Amino acid sequence: MAAPQTNGINPAEATNNETAPLIPHHSHNHNHHHRTPTLFPIPHEGESGRTGFHPSHFFLVLWRSSSPISSFVNLLFPFVIAAFISRIFFSPSHPLWTFALSYIGMIPSANLLGFAGQELARKMPKVAGILIETTFGSIVEIILFVVLIINHDEKEEGGNMVPIIQAAILGSILTNLLLCLGVCFFVGGIRHVSQRFHAIVSEVGSGLLLVAAFGLLIPSAFYSALKSEAKTVEVVIGEGVKVVVPLEHSDDFTLGKLENDVLQISRATSVALILSFFMYIWYCASSQHSIFDEVIEADEHRDADREADMEKPKFTATEAVIALLLSLACVTALLIFLVDEIEHVVHSGVPDQFLGLILLPLVEKAAEHLTAIDEAWDGVINVALYHCLGPSIQTALFNGPLVVIVGWTLGKPMDLNFEIFMIGLLVLSILVISNFLRDGESNWLEGALLVIVYAITAIACWYYPNPDVASSNSLQQLELINGTVANTIEGLRQAFAGV
Repeated sequence: MAAPQTNGINPAEATNNETAPLIPHHSHNHNHHHRTPTLFPIPHEGESGRTGFHPSHFFLVLWRSSSPISSFVNLLFPFVIAAFISRIFFSPSHPLWTFALSYIGMIPSANLLGFAGQELARKMPKVAGILIETTFGSIVEIILFVVLIINHDEKEEGGNMVPIIQAAILGSILTNLLLCLGVCFFVGGIRHVSQRFHAIVSEVGSGLLLVAAFGLLIPSAFYSALKSEAKTVEVVIGEGVKVVVPLEHSDDFTLGKLENDVLQISRATSVALILSFFMYIWYCASSQHSIFDEVIEADEHRDADREADMEKPKFTATEAVIALLLSLACVTALLIFLVDEIEHVVHSGVPDQFLGLILLPLVEKAAEHLTAIDEAWDGVINVALYHCLGPSIQTALFNGPLVVIVGWTLGKPMDLNFEIFMIGLLVLSILVISNFLRDGESNWLEGALLVIVYAITAIACWYYPNPDVASSNSLQQLELINGTVANTIEGLRQAFAGV
C-alpha cells in the first residue's frame, strides 16, 4: 500500500523538510481542475457536495456534530432556552437558577461554536484550519473576559471583577494543561497503551508556554519585590494604638506609585506578549517554516475513525457561517447572564478563586476539550496535543493580554499582578507538563497523575480566601484599604473616645 502523502510530500521526507506553506500563492493540484479557482481550494475532507443553505441538512449535521460525545452534548440545548426564560422572568427572584441554567447552556452553545469552526477549518489548509478552529474555540474566552472587564466597577459592592478575570486567565491555562491533556493521555493510553507524539509539537508548545509564564510573572514579581519598600505612615488613633496607612501621593516611593508602575508594566508586557503571539502565527504561516502541517496531516491519516468521519454529512461554507453566528449570539447572551449573577454566586459561598480558576474555564473550554479527547481516543495524539497546548498558548500570549489592553482603552485598571498562589500553580504546572512531554510518549498513568494534580488544585482553590478577605499580592486590596481607612480611623477614634 502506498504511503499517505502530505501536501504532495512523502511523510518520511516531511520530518527533514519544512515545506507546505500555510498560505499558498497558487495551486497546482490537478484534482480541482474542474473547479473555479479559489485562494484556498477546499480539501476533499471538507467538501459537503452542496452549496447554499438547506435547513434539513443543516440540523442533521448540527445534531450529529463532530463525534458521539459532541452529539450527546447537543441534548443540553433545552437548557439554553430555559436560561433565556429564567433570565427574562425569574432572574430577580432566582439568580442562582439563572446562573446554573446559563452555565449548563454554555456547554452545547460552545460545542456548536467549536464544531462550526471545525467545519469551516476543514475547508482551509491544515494549519490554517487548526488555527481558525482554535481561534473560534477561544472566542468564548475572549467574550467572557470582555464582558467581565466591562462590568468591572470597584465602587459597587461585588463589582470588582479583576480578581475573577485574573483567576480565569490562569484557570484556562491550567484546565488545558492539567485536566484536558491529562484526560487525553488517560483515554488514549487505555485504548492504545502508549502513544508517541512528534517532538516539534511538544518543544514549541513548552517553549512558548515558558515565555508566556515569564511575561505573566514579571508584574507580580515586581510588586512582591518592592511592596515592603513602599512608604507608609503611622496614624495614632488612641493611647498605644497605631494604624499603618499606605501613602498614595508623595514624592517618595509609595504604594500609590508602585500601583501605577505595576499597571504600566502590565500594559507594556501585554503589548509584548501579543506581539509574540503574532510572531508565532507568522512563523507557522511562513512558507519556509510550516512546523506543524506535515506532522498533523500525517497524524490524521492514522485516525481510527478517518473513513467514517469522511463519509459524514458536512456543512456548506454558508451553513458553517450561519452556525457560527447563531452560536456566537447564544454564547454572548449566556455569558452576560453568567457575569450578571456572579455576585449572587459568590455571596452563596462559592469563592472567587474557585469560580475564576475552575468553574468558568471548564465551561468556556468544553468544546475544545471534547474535540481533543475524541482525537486522543482515535489515536491522533499530535492533533490532540496541539488542541491542548494551542489554546493555552493563545490564552497566555493573546487573550489574557488583550483584556488588559481593553481595560486600558476603557479606563479600567486591569493588570497582570496575579496572586502569588496562582503564579506558583502556573509555573509548577508548566514544569510538570514539560517533564511529561520530554520523552515524547504518553500513557494512561501520566494522564491520571495530571488529573490528580488538577483535582488537588481545585481543592486548594475552594479554600483560598476571596481578595476582600486576604490577599498576598493584590493592588486592588490596597485600593480598598485606601478607600476605607479614613472611615475606619474615625470609627476607632469615636470608640476610644467613648471608653
